[in-house]
Amino acid sequence: MKALRIKLHQTSANYRKEETIDNKMTYPLPPISTVTGALHSICGYTEYHKMLVSIQGNYQSMQNKIYTHHCFLNSTMDDRGLLVKMKNENLLSTAYDKVAEAKKSQGNSFLKGITIQVYNQGLLDEYRNLKEMGNKIALWKKSEEYTDKVAMYKTKKQQLTKQKKTLDKKSTEYTDLVEKEKELKQEEKDWKNKIKEYEETHYKKPIAKFRSLTKSVKKYEILNNITLILHIQAEESVLQDIMENIYDLKSLGRSEDFVDVEEIKLVDLVEPEEKIISSYSAYVNYQDTKPILNNRKAGNIFFFKSRGKQGTKYYFGTEYKIEKGKRIFLQDKKVPVVYVSNHRVDKKSKNVWIDNAGDEQYIVNFLQK
Repeated sequence: MKALRIKLHQTSANYRKEETIDNKMTYPLPPISTVTGALHSICGYTEYHKMLVSIQGNYQSMQNKIYTHHCFLNSTMDDRGLLVKMKNENLLSTAYDKVAEAKKSQGNSFLKGITIQVYNQGLLDEYRNLKEMGNKIALWKKSEEYTDKVAMYKTKKQQLTKQKKTLDKKSTEYTDLVEKEKELKQEEKDWKNKIKEYEETHYKKPIAKFRSLTKSVKKYEILNNITLILHIQAEESVLQDIMENIYDLKSLGRSEDFVDVEEIKLVDLVEPEEKIISSYSAYVNYQDTKPILNNRKAGNIFFFKSRGKQGTKYYFGTEYKIEKGKRIFLQDKKVPVVYVSNHRVDKKSKNVWIDNAGDEQYIVNFLQK
């Protein structure tokens, strides 16, 4: 059996568990979708190409990395967080000027100057003037001047519509009324656009640069000094694409988790002919760890009896479909795998293969069936 062996090294990485937020925990090895997604990306595939993968490797240590999480709220709050002015209102980034900060968890006010730390009085005055302008515009839209004019346009349009119903559509009078109606609608549109433009210029655009920012301390689990051994089985054309583009693989995990490609080789896999113990931790298909019905208590992949049957079980997505530009993993294609160490196979094992790589022998177990 032919397969592609890829050996990678990473100085550090986080293969984030998607359900973790405050403490961004990591899988011990990259999950199936991380590997196949990266290979699809370097090959330029926009649709799913079937790939069977075997994932094994080791890491030297794991540490918690503390970082400051910046969260921009959906609206500007008067009583909490840090009030900032963005350099570019269309980009949420650390490019901002600090205006003022709330000192307490509640009861603060940037507008009234209650329990706040002021960093830039000029920007705070600008913010207050803009909020005052916004209030004035809102109050004017409730005034008689505004509501009477809206009602006037509505009444005139209703009158013209009523008059048109009494006239012959081919008559000159009807044509004149249609023209009057168009002029009236255009006049109303121009008036509303003028108000909208004034509001955009004097309030909405400048106030959009002010945002409420909250900060919190969160953690990443970081794996250090990682070695990965991947085996890929796919159509010959897909394997060829991977071989031609593998050095475009820059990261695996986060964008900053850089990758060194140490080896890529097309290899022959053989069935095990003797007892072989893995030097690497690995994901293995859960079904292959279960006892099989041939008077054998262990499964195709088994563990040292002194340590018992140990491992962490995960469910990994494998195949997906594209909906509205997003990848949706198919629930019925999820694969149960077990993360194991110190596992072994022998000549009776099925669904496993051996890759003889000189001084090393890799146990290869393709996770998808």
